[in-house]
Amino acid sequence: MAISIPSRQLFIDGEWREPIKKKRIPIINPATELVIGDIPAATIEDVEIAVAAARKALSRNKGQDWASASGAHRAKYLRAIAAKITERKADLAKFEAIDCGKPLDEAAWDIDDVAGCFEYYAELAEGLDAKQKAPIPIPMDTFKTHVLREPIGVVGLITPWNYPLLMATWKVAPALAAGCAAILKPSELSSVTCLELADVCKEVGLPPGVLNILTGLGPEAGAPLASHPHVDKIAFTGSTATGSKIMTAAAQMVKPVSLELGGKSPIVVFEDVDLDKAAEWTAFGCFWTNGQICSATSRLLIHEDIADEFLQKLASWTKNIKISDPLEEGCRLGPVVSGGQYEKIMKFISTAKSEGATVLCGGQRPQHLSKGFFIEPTIITDVDTSMQIWREEVFGPVLCVKKFRTEEEAIELANDTHYGLGAAVISKDLERCERVAKAFQAGIVWVNCSQPCFSQAPWGGNKRSGFGRELGEWGLENYLSVKQVTQYVSDEPWGWYASPSKL
Repeated sequence: MAISIPSRQLFIDGEWREPIKKKRIPIINPATELVIGDIPAATIEDVEIAVAAARKALSRNKGQDWASASGAHRAKYLRAIAAKITERKADLAKFEAIDCGKPLDEAAWDIDDVAGCFEYYAELAEGLDAKQKAPIPIPMDTFKTHVLREPIGVVGLITPWNYPLLMATWKVAPALAAGCAAILKPSELSSVTCLELADVCKEVGLPPGVLNILTGLGPEAGAPLASHPHVDKIAFTGSTATGSKIMTAAAQMVKPVSLELGGKSPIVVFEDVDLDKAAEWTAFGCFWTNGQICSATSRLLIHEDIADEFLQKLASWTKNIKISDPLEEGCRLGPVVSGGQYEKIMKFISTAKSEGATVLCGGQRPQHLSKGFFIEPTIITDVDTSMQIWREEVFGPVLCVKKFRTEEEAIELANDTHYGLGAAVISKDLERCERVAKAFQAGIVWVNCSQPCFSQAPWGGNKRSGFGRELGEWGLENYLSVKQVTQYVSDEPWGWYASPSKL
């Protein structure tokens, strides 16, 4: 199936602009290792132009600029974007499949979620109008107090390659709903659909400068965006190491950041489960999206009474996962995103073996695929908690396994990590599930499932998985500044001079 990637430029101030230095980055299809196009590479000079355009969008025609427009006005654009995304779904899904390697039907699900997220934040934008100037009860009738919710200003949005358009939407939609002007910098490994979002915004007539999209390398485009003095907030999804650098840069200017970082999430399977259901959720929780999920439940904690039988069933399921070109019908596992990621994952597997762990299944390139960055879904047993495979995020289709005896031991092992993004528990005993869910040190907990996500519910982690929450009303609040307004309403003098104890 021949697919033509549109050739795009940077999107700044509502127009396509060639990068100042005229540099471009090749697009490599991870399933074939062939160059299928290229993207523009922004540098600090382009960042300066984009920031100026965003600031102008917030001061253009005072009273009618994006920041002071009603939520209902902004919602019209968000809904128009959603409709165009749905209209272009087939092409967008194919672009993502060949850009980052995820199976085509999974990419199509993501595009549905993108449209749904823009629709959801259109509703919240409309709701902002009703919340403005809502009175706050206070204990003195001589005063009236209300709150204004105002956009933070210009925001920099830096997003990863595993869910290219969806992760961008999680930031773009609430930022625009709040009235911010945004500069989106997607990963250079998968920028195609984000540039198509720019084309959608141009088609629906989004006001110039409200959303600017800069593709390019992290050090050349992401770093100057994160440290720019006229960017009022940074929202980042990616590795903990990069998140730490962004936080350091923001700290110099006391600039707010929200960070959704790495994970090493546990899935705890108790002895009373339906083995087939538990095996499917375990496989899905780690191998979905080719294992490249920050919240992947990649540490399996299995009760010793069912461990052997369960692992035999899980290994059988894993060996039968269809690995193929992501455009092929029935594909359940495509290639990882790049050659560099492939080498990193294979090194994790070889290190685990050298440290004494056992590869129960997988761990190699599939024999029927000589090209592409394909790795068999892998299950590693005999894991010790000191091993690298237990402690560090692999970001690939690799599941490590450890047995437990008691509920208390399972909780201790689950929380034995620097990360705190997601966690799952599977058991027929719902009271036990409730106890374990409460004990998990994580921002997201799944009971008898793994990985479901909804625009209406908060998403984010604890510890080294970052802070702040995306999605739901929490996601909108990320881009709002709250201002208290208090008015003296009495006709009587305040009387401070005559009565020093007035307050």
